[in-house]
Amino acid sequence: MPLMNSIPLVLSVAILALFTGCQSAPQQEARSSLTLKPAPSRVPDSQGFVTTGTGLKYKVLASGPASGRSPARSDSVAVHYHGTLRNGTVFDSSYERGQPATFGVGQVIPGWTEALQLMKPGDKWLLHIPSRLAYGERAVGAKIPPHSDLIFEVDLLRVEPGF
Repeated sequence: MPLMNSIPLVLSVAILALFTGCQSAPQQEARSSLTLKPAPSRVPDSQGFVTTGTGLKYKVLASGPASGRSPARSDSVAVHYHGTLRNGTVFDSSYERGQPATFGVGQVIPGWTEALQLMKPGDKWLLHIPSRLAYGERAVGAKIPPHSDLIFEVDLLRVEPGF
C-alpha cells in the first residue's frame, strides 16, 4: 500500500522535471541568456535598483525629457561615463578624459547595449553589469580581471540615428 501512495508523488515530480527542462546550471544559464528579453521589472529593490530579465541592474540618478527617443541597436550615442570594478577601482572614465565617448549601441558589451536602449537623452543611470553581460571569462588588459562585474555611471548625452 505505501508504494501505491507514492506513485502520484513520483509522477508529479517527473512531470515537473519535464516542464523545467532538467538542465545543468551552465546549460540553463547559456540558454537563458539567449532567450530572455531585456524587459525591466520596473520594481526598484531596497537600494533603488531595477533588475531586467537578463540580470542587468540600473538605478535612475536623473531623467531626461520623457519625449526623448531611446536609441536603437543601429544608432550611435554620445555618453559620459565612469567605470569601476565592484571594489571601486576605476578602469575607465570619459569624465576624467574630459571628453564624451561616441560609439554604436550594438558595438559595446551586452550590458551597455541593453541599458542604452532603455535610456533617453538626458538620463543619468548607475549600472551594475554582471560579468556574463560584460566580458565574462576574458580579462581586459591589466585593469579588468576575468569574471568581473562592472559598475558604470552613464550620462546619455545624445542619440545619432543609424542606418
